[in-house]
Amino acid sequence: MEKYEEVERSIIKKFRKEIWCKFTKAVRDFKLINDNDKVMVCISGGKDSFLLAKCIQELKKHGKVKFDAMFVVMNPGYKKENEELIMSNAKLLNIPIEVFKTDIFDVVYKVPSKAPCYLCARMRRGHLYNKAKELGCNKIVLGHHFDDVIETTLLSLFYGAEIKTMMPKLHSDNFEGVELIRPMCYIKEADIISWKNYNELRFLNCACKFTEKAEIDENASKRKMMKKLINELRKEEKDIDRNIFKALDNVNLNCILGTKKDGEYKSFLDDYDK
Repeated sequence: MEKYEEVERSIIKKFRKEIWCKFTKAVRDFKLINDNDKVMVCISGGKDSFLLAKCIQELKKHGKVKFDAMFVVMNPGYKKENEELIMSNAKLLNIPIEVFKTDIFDVVYKVPSKAPCYLCARMRRGHLYNKAKELGCNKIVLGHHFDDVIETTLLSLFYGAEIKTMMPKLHSDNFEGVELIRPMCYIKEADIISWKNYNELRFLNCACKFTEKAEIDENASKRKMMKKLINELRKEEKDIDRNIFKALDNVNLNCILGTKKDGEYKSFLDDYDK
């Protein structure tokens, strides 16, 4: 049995409950992939995006929905050894990737900013939407997982003064006809790490110029702070992360001071005496 076949088998068998069932459940629950879709799967080189690519391949083979998939790697300016690691993993895992290059790392590195990761993410997103349009894809598939959703929710609450989260799918504001979907939103990061270790795989971590030169203090990262906070809270309530996720699908509008939709704010007072 080839290595990629062992990896595929592990997703369906060994990690069926933790990964495969949660992946397919998200696809069904949120109607993420439909017949005749052409999806562009974005591979950054990390564990999450490579698992995403394998799950999409398995869905094509075993799912009832008929769709096409393109596997795309955007090279924002990786060092040669990082690019080679991505290429070798794609070959090892039998994923037919298309690579296109950008100068995002160079641009972000030269622009003074207190939030280089935010700027980098915005630039990446723009290039990916353009690539999707070029390939004729109507959906962009990203590998954000359950923990990403929870951490983003807390970041918005604590530092953005609003309640919002990472949606499982959303329409693009600037690229008509293109949707962004996140079919790994039910899968926990700990299970992705277990899958990676079980298969003895090595993937790329963040490899930008800032982190390589230690110009970003990882201990000061707000996202890492949220991760630590959740881990601490989990010691007292093991389902704390699940409760946060569920709360986003269980908002009691009778007990909310105000809501905002499409930029328009509505206070509870507007309907209070009606």
